[in-house]
Amino acid sequence: MRAEFTRVHAPEERSWLCRLLSQPTFNFSWHFHPEFELILITRGTGTRMIGTSVENYGPGDLALIGSDVPHAYASSAGTTEQEAIVVQFRREFLGSDFFGAPEFADVGRMLDVSSAAAATVFEADASTIERCQSLQALSPSEQTLALLSLLVELAGRTQSRKLDNSGLMLGLSPDARERVNAVCEYLQERFTGSIRLTEVAEVAHMSEAAFSRFFRRSLGRTMTQYVMELRVARASQLLGDSALSISDIAFHCGYGNLSNFNRCFRALKGRSPRQYRRALAQIREQIVY
Repeated sequence: MRAEFTRVHAPEERSWLCRLLSQPTFNFSWHFHPEFELILITRGTGTRMIGTSVENYGPGDLALIGSDVPHAYASSAGTTEQEAIVVQFRREFLGSDFFGAPEFADVGRMLDVSSAAAATVFEADASTIERCQSLQALSPSEQTLALLSLLVELAGRTQSRKLDNSGLMLGLSPDARERVNAVCEYLQERFTGSIRLTEVAEVAHMSEAAFSRFFRRSLGRTMTQYVMELRVARASQLLGDSALSISDIAFHCGYGNLSNFNRCFRALKGRSPRQYRRALAQIREQIVY
């Protein structure tokens, strides 16, 4: 399986694509396309990888992924229902200079920033979710107007987050992309267990030294750092969604040593696993009451 260019086919009556993606699991598929992608998760949990970012996703996760930015969504083990609303469009779908007009310059800047920073992530409130869900029921002209209105609203938000894309090489050769995809898919399937550099290098058909240089050059960090991000992302998900003890979570995420798990978690999240779980509980109490 290779990290490949994906051709997006819009229906004849539309210049862009909107679809409901519903399936038991989202399997890792590292891909890119010239279209911007606005994706709203409505059901399911897992890990999203956009550029060099590795984070959790869950219902309400809304991301605007930049043009030609590699990305993949992989659902959590054991999940049986994943659903997302996916909108894909080219910058010029309303005309080459449309988003350069003063009235829509904010949207144009948002698109530029999303491509430069890999993606922009928003917190989808009930109104945004409803607007995204209603898109498919509209006629082509109404649907396009609704999408434009949604983009204008998102561009005007003050609360959004840019994902870090530093260090990612977007201009990888087809061979290099294939190696990156094979390695990332291998790590996605095995990050909760023991990972040996020798075995991963073999997946890329490279020596250990050459592979280490290649991985860092391609993804902007070492393989060890990447695996740590996968493990901590999974751990933070379990801290919020399960009643497992912290030591059990450490074990399920590939850590045989609790102190090492605590150190890695704090390095990425800025707080201990216990503090992180407590903060999530407090947020949920505020939402409930």
